Amino acid sequence: MMMMMRRLLYNIGWLLALNLSALLAACPDQDPDLHRWNPGHNKEHRVNVGRNRKLLLSSSATVHSIHISDGGRLVVADGNEEAIVLRTRSILIEDGGEFHVGSEDCPFQKDFTVILYGRSDEETESLHSYFGLKYIGVGRGGTLEIHGAPKLSWTFLNNTLHPGGMSEGGYYFEKSWGQRGIIVHVINRIGEVIHSDRFDTYKSQDESKRLAEFLDRVKEGMIISVAVNDEGSAKLDDFAKNALSKLGSKYFRHLGFRHPWSFITVKGSPESSAEDHVIYQGARGSAAAKVFKLFHSPDGNHFTVGSTSEWVQDVEWTDWFNRDDERGSGDWEKLSDLRVAFPGKICESPIDIQVVTVDGIPASRTAEVFYMHDQDFGFVCRNKDQANGICHNYKVRFLCGKPVRPKVTVTIDTHVNSSILELADDARTWKAGDVIFVASTDYSMHQTEEFRLLHCPECKANQVKIQGKAKYLHIGKEVDGVDMRAEVGVLSRNVVILGEMEARCYGDNACKFFDFDTVGGHIKMGVGFKAAHIEGVELKQMGQQSMGHYPIHFHMTGNLDEKGGYSPPTYVKGVSIHDSFSRCVTIHGSNGLLVKDVIGYKTLGHCFFTEDGPEERNTFDHCLGLLVKAGTLLPSDRDSKMCKSITDGVYPGYVPKPRQDCNAVSTFWIANPNNNLINCSAAGSEETGFWFIFHHVPTGPSEGMYLPGYSEHVPLGKFSNNRAHSNYRAGMMIDNGVKTTDANAKDKRPFLSLVGASPHEGADPHKPREPAIIKNYIAFKNQEHGAWLRGGDVWLEDCQFADNGIGLTLASGGTFPDDDGAKQQVKNSLFVGESENRGTEMADNLVWGPGGLDHSGRALPKAVTFPIRGVQIYDGPINVENCTFRKFVALDGRHTSAIGFRFNNSWQTCPNNNVTSITFQDVPITSRVFFGEPGLWFHHLDLDGDKTTILHDVDGSVSEFPGAYIVKHDNWLLRHSDCIDVPDWRSAICSGHYAQVYIQARRPSSLKMKMIKDEYPDKPLYLKGALGKHSHYQQYQPVVMLQKGYTVHWDGPAPQEVAIWLINFNQNDWIRVGLCYPQGSSFNIISDIHNRLSKRTFKTGSFLRTFQMDNLDRGHPGRGYYFLDEDTGLLFIKAKAHKSREQFSFCSSAGCERIKIKASIPKNSRVSDCARKAYPKYSEMPTVDVPMPQKIPTEQLTTSDHFLEVKLESYQSRFFHIRQDLAYSYVNGRKYYHADDGMQIVVIDAKSGKVVDNRSFRNVILRGIPVHVENYVANMKNNSIVLVTSKGQLISERPWNKVLTQLGATSVKLKDYLVFVGFKGSFRPDWVKLEVDAEAAKVHAVLPIPVIDKVKL
Repeated sequence: MMMMMRRLLYNIGWLLALNLSALLAACPDQDPDLHRWNPGHNKEHRVNVGRNRKLLLSSSATVHSIHISDGGRLVVADGNEEAIVLRTRSILIEDGGEFHVGSEDCPFQKDFTVILYGRSDEETESLHSYFGLKYIGVGRGGTLEIHGAPKLSWTFLNNTLHPGGMSEGGYYFEKSWGQRGIIVHVINRIGEVIHSDRFDTYKSQDESKRLAEFLDRVKEGMIISVAVNDEGSAKLDDFAKNALSKLGSKYFRHLGFRHPWSFITVKGSPESSAEDHVIYQGARGSAAAKVFKLFHSPDGNHFTVGSTSEWVQDVEWTDWFNRDDERGSGDWEKLSDLRVAFPGKICESPIDIQVVTVDGIPASRTAEVFYMHDQDFGFVCRNKDQANGICHNYKVRFLCGKPVRPKVTVTIDTHVNSSILELADDARTWKAGDVIFVASTDYSMHQTEEFRLLHCPECKANQVKIQGKAKYLHIGKEVDGVDMRAEVGVLSRNVVILGEMEARCYGDNACKFFDFDTVGGHIKMGVGFKAAHIEGVELKQMGQQSMGHYPIHFHMTGNLDEKGGYSPPTYVKGVSIHDSFSRCVTIHGSNGLLVKDVIGYKTLGHCFFTEDGPEERNTFDHCLGLLVKAGTLLPSDRDSKMCKSITDGVYPGYVPKPRQDCNAVSTFWIANPNNNLINCSAAGSEETGFWFIFHHVPTGPSEGMYLPGYSEHVPLGKFSNNRAHSNYRAGMMIDNGVKTTDANAKDKRPFLSLVGASPHEGADPHKPREPAIIKNYIAFKNQEHGAWLRGGDVWLEDCQFADNGIGLTLASGGTFPDDDGAKQQVKNSLFVGESENRGTEMADNLVWGPGGLDHSGRALPKAVTFPIRGVQIYDGPINVENCTFRKFVALDGRHTSAIGFRFNNSWQTCPNNNVTSITFQDVPITSRVFFGEPGLWFHHLDLDGDKTTILHDVDGSVSEFPGAYIVKHDNWLLRHSDCIDVPDWRSAICSGHYAQVYIQARRPSSLKMKMIKDEYPDKPLYLKGALGKHSHYQQYQPVVMLQKGYTVHWDGPAPQEVAIWLINFNQNDWIRVGLCYPQGSSFNIISDIHNRLSKRTFKTGSFLRTFQMDNLDRGHPGRGYYFLDEDTGLLFIKAKAHKSREQFSFCSSAGCERIKIKASIPKNSRVSDCARKAYPKYSEMPTVDVPMPQKIPTEQLTTSDHFLEVKLESYQSRFFHIRQDLAYSYVNGRKYYHADDGMQIVVIDAKSGKVVDNRSFRNVILRGIPVHVENYVANMKNNSIVLVTSKGQLISERPWNKVLTQLGATSVKLKDYLVFVGFKGSFRPDWVKLEVDAEAAKVHAVLPIPVIDKVKL
């Protein structure tokens, strides 16, 4: 036995020694070779730690500076009860020197602060040539290890924080079902709950006895709160009744079944009791017993104890009911009739009734007289009571109470201004006294609020108590399917590094722009450092408004992971950086750095910043940046004032332009795509959240580190689970490039210029494109854009956009010949126009106005009239697939739409823009798409891109016509005779094969071009060109219908050089083009092909003149023909694609095919407009090459609203010498023909889309005076669509004017043939249209069903 004991003791000792050795190895301050160091306070003391000295800083100190080198080691002791504060101008670590504050395996637990002091204007102090002043610098061979105590960095709010606070008071207790019986709390005299218990006196008499014994044990002077939850009377005995009566209760002895009862007293002072008791009202009635009592604590503070016992009846509205309409004697929606028509749908005793018209107008706003309007009877509107003899058609709903539920609440309000936050994660590492912030969930980032944490013993692991109450609304839940939870982060850490600041700005430190000192401290890692790991640190008042001095800066340090020999790899983790004067984390010429759980809060200039362009493989994981403001360092950092004021590096005389050269400050500024961003949040910047910007060549010290164009083609790293909100310009941008040349006479700007981006596999543009994948991105409450993404193949998957000015814009990386085209797409994503997150009406929300489904007040992204869009189509090609659009509702004065186009667009629109599998929820069919109209925001809508918009609805999920193309309503290069107008969208639904031609014109380059399709010579398209006035050539980019003939004309003498590029042409696609030239012109015409990769152009053929137009079809790839019609001045060619094309490329796989025309034009030639001579000579009979798709049957649609197709024609047919007038109306597949001359009226119910009447009025009966029609229209039901067609000549015009005007027509001037789509109602829809003509009249359109008036702003 003794031997066994010795062996056991030996093993225990061995284990203790082993653990002690491990502890000493893990905790740097436990190294036995360290010497305690207490240098005291001497600002002249220049400390040198070298020659393998190992010092343990054990107390606070002030020194001039610290230099650690030559094997020296400085470690901070972690055993002091008092905090250690080290005040120094600088700490330089190099040449084998080491500085340790804790370690990765043994984080520092006590409090330690480094204060970096000094002024930039101190002449006695010489600045370090590399690190400057107020720094911790890690040079070659240096080691920096700082590891503060682990702390949850940031998380999400899990319960909405309303203005004024959430759960208030020092204690909050609430229970409902499952906690039946008597609830008791014992509270001491300072307001702390010292004990609580539940006694189920419904189930057991033993519980009654236990209650009495519990109350008897409570000490005198203690506060007791007692309340019933659910039921507590059934098994009460006299023991409990006597105990409560002794405490001062008057009602407890007579407590009845499920009676609410609350009681507060002080043990030993029954006269102090407060009590409330009410009778149970049954399953359908609320009842509450409430008591509150104020107490004074011995230290002079006061607190209130509150107790509520209640049965709560929640309420909800029923569905809308519409049993009757206004026909007959009126609209009768009696409750008794509704119960029969809708059995089981209405509660027994409604609490309230709500009545609106079927169009959604509240009954109180109709000015009609109601016979009955009562929740117990229902609603009745009688026609005879109305001034015009007829009521509106109304619908009703009732407010009903749900079955009651029990609830008991006990609160202690210590009158400490406090609130309790519920978080998404365990926050027990957050301590009382810590400073936290709750991010804005509205448009203004300035709605972010700071709070100090209070002691909260009653809080759960995921709860904290804050001092103060919220001023703004902070969302803590998913809203309309979008995760809008506010970020909640903690700024406090036990290890603090801060810059000591002056009271105000001084010297040459950007005092023109800032009134505060901006010369903070900074940490900088230089080339060849040995190791650097920073975690669990608070950096405050760091960074300087001068180049190279940032809170954390890795400067030209190369590979920081295993590739660079660093093990473990370099990282920055769990750091909070706040009140910074320049950036947060800067990665400059460095790769492979891990930046994780880092907060950047209140900083100037780009926060998380990659600098020169070669920075790759860096990972930002779970980083958060917010309240990012402008700084002075780079043009991209600057705001408008700084932009115009700072002219360093600018060409003399040039004033930088805001929003063009500057205004790009971003939370994440990524200069090379090959970096990873995961789980990050950009929660508020003066400009942009995430900005990927490309350096064509690397800049600064990184010059020459990669070949020109590398960064534009390198694939995007991982971008997943990121979010951006409360930013001004955009949540995310991929666009632009840093200008890499000095200012010069040709380009006077200091830095920024646009550069496209097209990611290719392995950064080689010769290899196949590799898509940039953006997954699970969330963007909400960004004032301009949720995301603006320009580049090659950019694919978004499972993303969420809500409440942005414009949700998503996808822009192509450029155009030929340098960009080969790409596929940009968004799939499986959600777009919300105006969510239930309405914001807070305060000064921070500069724009407040009506919106949402109920048009109530809300914060708005820009101006009240700004046209909100979910997806904005710019150029393309883009694909929108399997996406849901929710709550996009246009108002009269605000053109909100789920899908829209970039307005004021001079650039091209690709005919391969596709949408498929689109779902609309709470989006009126009128708000699905909008092509724009002249006016506010859209201006004149006369730029080339505004006129050539086109969209392919692959499956009909948008337009209800599968395979249709939706085009601008007035672009007859794209339309044909069977196209269907969509007046609400300002568009038309068409069919066809479409492509583009880019027509480049030189000498001159300032002409306007007119293009005419031969089938519609009276409907030309005028184009100004896409390029600026000072370009040496002009480019016109019309979309054309293939296999058709066109002519091109100019507003001056024809250009001497014209190039026609075939864009999006498939092999063998063609068009015939006739270009107008002055008489006497001669031509040299060739075809060639441009290879974008080799940048070389190869001639492929020549064109010879032919004197027969038919010979144009006989051309082949090496030989083409042109036909010159000298009578009209038209030069005809056939532009045909001979090469095959990849699906998404602009041009063929061999390159861009082109026809190049050089013309010798006589001097003093006049305007080259041949249209009058060309037509009717070259007019063609309109044909429909691709039949129109059939509309999806209404019963197969998934939305309640739909389109109604109507077609009206009035014309004269000819068969040899026989002429006959014909007219008909077409509705939902059925034609209504005229039998006799006169007028035919088809009436359609605007709610259901069903034809309710069809009436013919013959001229023989009318005799030119439409009295019968006037009476018919007067008696027609309101909210009716009215189709009117004429057959034969109308004898009298004036009376018809009155009838048509009543139905919405304006400026009525009748001719022989008339068709009219009108509306009988209180408003005039956009689709009301009158067509009259001497030969034929036609309207073919789709109308929205139901017809609903837009609410006016």
